[in-house]
Amino acid sequence: MRRVAALVAAFLLLFTGTAQARSAPADQPARNAPALSGDLRTHDPALIRDGSDWYVFSTGDPAVAGGAIQIRRSTDGKHWITDGTVFDGIPAWLQAEVPGVSNLWAPDVIERDGTFYLYYSASTFGSNHSAIALATNTTLDRTDPSYRWVDRGLVHRSVTTDDYNAIDPGVVVDRDGTPWMAFGSFWSGIRMIRLQWPSGLAAPSQGAPLRLADRRVPPNAIEAPYVVRRGDWYYLFVSFDFCCRGSDSTYKIIVGRSRNVTGPYVDQSGTPMLQGGGTVILSGSGSMAGPGGQSVYGGWLAHHYYDVQAGGDFRLGLRRIQWGSDGWPRVT
Repeated sequence: MRRVAALVAAFLLLFTGTAQARSAPADQPARNAPALSGDLRTHDPALIRDGSDWYVFSTGDPAVAGGAIQIRRSTDGKHWITDGTVFDGIPAWLQAEVPGVSNLWAPDVIERDGTFYLYYSASTFGSNHSAIALATNTTLDRTDPSYRWVDRGLVHRSVTTDDYNAIDPGVVVDRDGTPWMAFGSFWSGIRMIRLQWPSGLAAPSQGAPLRLADRRVPPNAIEAPYVVRRGDWYYLFVSFDFCCRGSDSTYKIIVGRSRNVTGPYVDQSGTPMLQGGGTVILSGSGSMAGPGGQSVYGGWLAHHYYDVQAGGDFRLGLRRIQWGSDGWPRVT
């Protein structure tokens, strides 16, 4: 769930820092990060709006609806309430596809022509035997009579003989209207495939997934890709380092950009993200440890973090993105 290999103890002594990541220079950061309340226990948030309500989809809890993707809703973007789950459990075909899966991870959601496409992943810790699946709905309002999540099946898989990990989907539509899905966690880093409308599934006959970012340092602690199109640029947000360690988590949010959706992406200094580059825009400070697992919607960056004052439990964070005169994003 944007962290598969983060708990693999054999790697811990091999990597301890982020020497290649560079911090964004100070330049009038946004000041309006809202104070959030309510049910904030959210991991790997995907933010979207339907009508006047805001929604966050997040990694499932094995103790809630069999580990299905969780939903939270807000009328003002500040106070959040539980709003059920996508499905009542893990689909049977996905349990067969990924033996041992106990909860569904790291969703992304995008609206297209009146349909909401929800992408999510299934895996087990330390393994790249993984799958990305799709569900659709025509509304996010569960009081609407037409509210129903439809299982659309497999989008992409990886197996143990692959050099990548098919989790953490992030979907972007390019300037020509073609959808693309970035994904990946550890292994060979961030990869990408082309999708197709209206199915939202993988386009046929495209060969091996494209390569977008790679740290080149074992254990290649990079995951959670999210691509944003803004003007003539595409921005690739990723999480570096390790999540899921409570107050000891070292996650941080990194960005690079490219003129083309398929790359090459570079950081502010011009270092390619395929060679370990990346500019840090948010890292731990004060009582916030390990921010990451991010998504971007409507000028807002959604992420989770670990609250040191709450014993390292995870929480939802929302921050307004400010775009500098140089075209690079900054957050509070």
